[in-house]
Amino acid sequence: MLETYAKAYDPQHPVLWMDEQPVQLLKETRVPIAATKQHGKRVDYAYERHGTASIFMFAEPLSGFRQATARARRTKADWRAKLRRCWIRALRGEEVTLVVRPLNTHTKGAFYEAF
Repeated sequence: MLETYAKAYDPQHPVLWMDEQPVQLLKETRVPIAATKQHGKRVDYAYERHGTASIFMFAEPLSGFRQATARARRTKADWRAKLRRCWIRALRGEEVTLVVRPLNTHTKGAFYEAF
């Protein structure tokens, strides 16, 4: 893996990195107090759980490209949709290296279904 990151940038062989992170969505239960000259904005620590989401991050570190999007859930179909969209950008090269963590939605079957 480290050899992949140590390679020099080559637009004909882009390295596309993908990761996802589940997040908990929070809703404030009390109205924050606006900032004044004496105090900064004051926010109560109490919150209400307001669902979950999945953040998908695609990056090509050597070119400076990154894209993060939120989806309501984390399914193979969600992963395929985001992968297909970013893959089009990476197809300018002859060969693309895709770096992903081995999660249950990141399967060869899901990849082939996307293309």
